[in-house]
Amino acid sequence: MLVLVLLLLAPFAFMILLGLFILPFHFFTTSLFNVLTVPFQLFKIAFNPALRANHALEHATINVIEEQLGPLPLTGQGEKNGFLIQGPLLSPEIVYEAAQVALERLKMGEKDLVVHRRCGTSILSANFLFSLLFLFFLWRVGYFSFFNILLSLIAAQLLGPYLGVWAQKYITTSTRVHNMEIVGVESFFPHAKTNFWPGRMQHTTSYFVCTRRYILADKK
Repeated sequence: MLVLVLLLLAPFAFMILLGLFILPFHFFTTSLFNVLTVPFQLFKIAFNPALRANHALEHATINVIEEQLGPLPLTGQGEKNGFLIQGPLLSPEIVYEAAQVALERLKMGEKDLVVHRRCGTSILSANFLFSLLFLFFLWRVGYFSFFNILLSLIAAQLLGPYLGVWAQKYITTSTRVHNMEIVGVESFFPHAKTNFWPGRMQHTTSYFVCTRRYILADKK
């Protein structure tokens, strides 16, 4: 009977030992990848003024919508010629009016509107900080340790949000929107996507807000 139990447990024990053997390499390769690629992703945005401005306006628009309607699972993405807004129960009128309000408030100097807590920049920043700390501790200690993983994770959770806010303000967004205007709003998908959850329906709509920059002389 004992032999049978050992035979049954042997594959699980082998998988656990294999996981413990592979885990250090997984953390090392993932951390090294993040340290090498995340700065490139962030600074790729940093040197694109149009993308930064539209990213800022996207955040500001979502913030304005949530001020008016409360917290919503909204997502967005900045592009060179505008930005995408996706979320439940939105209409093009709501998105357009919120974008207009957001643009005017940015022009009036409300710089905090460019920061949003769910931005991918914050996630990238936290991942980068964890990876950097993990590699630093690995270099200093000289061997893999679960304590180092835990310490890096705690530090990333505590400091990551602050790094994310800083990166949003100074790297991935720009408040230089003085000569920007909203052209219009168009459907990003031909039809709205409907998700069904027991007891409720959730309609997810996607809109692209088109923007352009004008020469100030044209507005005089």
